[in-house]
Amino acid sequence: MILLIGCEKGGAGKSNIGGNLGVWAALKGVDTIVLDADPQGSAAKFIARRNEAGLPVVHCVQKTGDVFATAKDLAQRYQLVIIDAGGRDSKELRTAMVAADRMIIPTQASQVDLETLPHLDELIGLAQGINPGLEAFAVLSRAPTNPVINEVADAKTLLVEFESFTMARSIIRDRKIYRDAWLQGKGVVEMGNSKARAEIQLLADEMFPHLLRNESAKPAALAQ
Repeated sequence: MILLIGCEKGGAGKSNIGGNLGVWAALKGVDTIVLDADPQGSAAKFIARRNEAGLPVVHCVQKTGDVFATAKDLAQRYQLVIIDAGGRDSKELRTAMVAADRMIIPTQASQVDLETLPHLDELIGLAQGINPGLEAFAVLSRAPTNPVINEVADAKTLLVEFESFTMARSIIRDRKIYRDAWLQGKGVVEMGNSKARAEIQLLADEMFPHLLRNESAKPAALAQ
C-alpha cells in the first residue's frame, strides 16, 4: 500500500502525521518505509534521530522530483510506503498522487489553510483520472484542544463540499506531546500521553483497515 501525506500549505502537520503513522506501523510489525519527497527533509531527519537513538528502526529514503517510479518500486518490497510530499504544489506531490492508493490531506481549521483546498481538489481530481483507485481524505490537524473554539465545527462544514476527497473521522489535536516526541525521534504511541496515542491509533485504524489482518496486503516478494 502507498499512502501519500500531502497538502499545499506548510505548517499543517504533514510530517508529524507521516512520521507517527510510520512508527505506529513499524511497531505493529508492518514492513514500512517512509519516502521523504520534501526537499526540507523533515521526515528523514526525524527518522535519523530515531534510528541513532536505538529505537525500533523505521526505514527511510529521500527522493525529489518525479517520485512515481520510486514509490512503485518500493511498494514491491514493502507492505507500506508512506510518502511525505512538500507543503506546496510540486512535481513530487503530483507524481505521488498518481502512484498512491490513499492520500491524507492535513489541514488546519483556519481560513488560510482551507482556502488552499479548492485547487488541491482539482489536482486530486486530475490524478484520479489517471489513478482511479486513489482515495483522498482531509484530516484536521493541529486542531484546538479547547472545546469552546468553534474552528473545527466550521471547518467540517466546509470540507463536505469538495468532490475529490472526503472528510476523515480522525482529528489530530495541537498537543505539546507531538513536538516533544518529534525531538526525541519517537512516535506518540511510545509516549505517555493517552489522548495523543488514541488519535494516532484511530487515524491508523481509519487509513489501514485491512493492513494488519489481510496477508494479501504483503508484496508478492514478501509473501513467498
